Amino acid sequence: MKEKHTPASCRGGGGGGVRCVVALLLAALVLSGDVAGATSFNYKDALTKSILFLEAQRSGKLPPDNRIKWRGDSGMEDGKLAHVRVDLTGGYYDAGDNVKYGLPLAFTVTTLAWAALAFKPELQAAGELKHVQEAIRWGTDYILKCAAKKNHMWVQVGDPNLDHQCWVRPENMPTPRTLYQIDGNTPGTEIAAETAAALAASAMVFRNDKNYARRLMNKAKLLYQFAKSHLKTYDGECPFYCSYSGYNDELLWAATWLFMATKRQVYADFITHEAISSSVAEFSWDLKYPGAQILLAPHNMNASGGMQSYKTQADNFVCAVLPDTPFHQVFITPGGMIHLRDGANSQYVTGTAFLFLVYADWLDTARQDVMCGATPIKPARLREFAKQQMDYLLGANPRGRSYVVGFGSNPPTQPHHRGASTPVLKPGTVVNCGMSFGDWFAPDRPNPNELTGAIMGGPDGADNFIDKRNASACTEPCTYINSLAIGALAALAGRGPNLVASK
Repeated sequence: MKEKHTPASCRGGGGGGVRCVVALLLAALVLSGDVAGATSFNYKDALTKSILFLEAQRSGKLPPDNRIKWRGDSGMEDGKLAHVRVDLTGGYYDAGDNVKYGLPLAFTVTTLAWAALAFKPELQAAGELKHVQEAIRWGTDYILKCAAKKNHMWVQVGDPNLDHQCWVRPENMPTPRTLYQIDGNTPGTEIAAETAAALAASAMVFRNDKNYARRLMNKAKLLYQFAKSHLKTYDGECPFYCSYSGYNDELLWAATWLFMATKRQVYADFITHEAISSSVAEFSWDLKYPGAQILLAPHNMNASGGMQSYKTQADNFVCAVLPDTPFHQVFITPGGMIHLRDGANSQYVTGTAFLFLVYADWLDTARQDVMCGATPIKPARLREFAKQQMDYLLGANPRGRSYVVGFGSNPPTQPHHRGASTPVLKPGTVVNCGMSFGDWFAPDRPNPNELTGAIMGGPDGADNFIDKRNASACTEPCTYINSLAIGALAALAGRGPNLVASK
């Protein structure tokens, strides 16, 4: 999420000539596909730490086994400002602020659940499946509170404009916990559908807990019906989370997850006869088409109108991303990183890596290739590119540095994050918001609390990165960057040198 007072680029000075030479060499390797096997990192450590970041984003009453010792209970009166008080404690702060946004929170949960389903053996082998399941449940428990009433959902807690005027850790925030909602009079198709997807995917994760899974599934069905029957974009999360892509992708995404969880024909009928789908080159909290298409590729379904199969559209996504296909659309930096836009750009890196690894596994099982026109692309090439993207974030980049806090070589020390950059204060400490930026945001020094595992927004389109708190486009982390990374890191940790070769 971008903050209004921060610059949008990550340009830095010094050493440009050397970096350009290194970048050009790396770019040549990326284009040829030779870079993926050249580097290796402690992927298990990166996986463990990426989960810790999500725990640092928790709101509400923290559990006795809380592993982030500088975090405490926060948002304990969330819901108090409702006409009839409700309990909206829990959930996640999305990024470096203290607001709980419904759309990115639900997408974080959906993609975490998908990782737990797609890479369950790898997460088990790494000893992290339990932690991922706990992270999912932290989100779904909160969502169930938000969607307790039919055709109604609390979709945001906290006034973002007032929140952004105070630089303070969530445990001591004095800003109002304003509530935002959708209902029959003020619909929000994207948020309702994304939340339905999150609950349906999570119900699959928790199938062994039949009562809990049933609660999740029943609520997913109701939210999907609400989304379908009240078609309108909710603008209440703008300008921070505006749905630029519209709601058709979320409707397909939700129906896909409900079909995956239930195999009911009603969802298959919507997917094949009513849903609108499109070939795109991006997967993110706002645009879900490639995720749904990859999930549907094994089911031999055609998109609405029957002109293209979902397999073809999934292939089109791959062909648009890979730099060595004739249909390449996505910009790749000189150092080899996907770059779509400044501000949380790392989500496109981790999201593409995750989708490529999931899709490659199915392609191998089905003995199929990606078809870019008449050119076949082997599953191994998808894994190779996915590994290269993750390796870039871990340190295989022109600057030779990690973009993950607390991991690897020269990791970031100034994440744009209120909790990490503010010293632990006693409960009840009164914070002067006017002074808070001068006290804790502006000083050029490492954060007092390490935000372990946070993946930064990342470098700009020229591979430049500034490790400064005020460069939010570079240094602000987001929950969905990490949720998309967890599956990819699990695959890299579990399969090691065999990742590229085969499943």
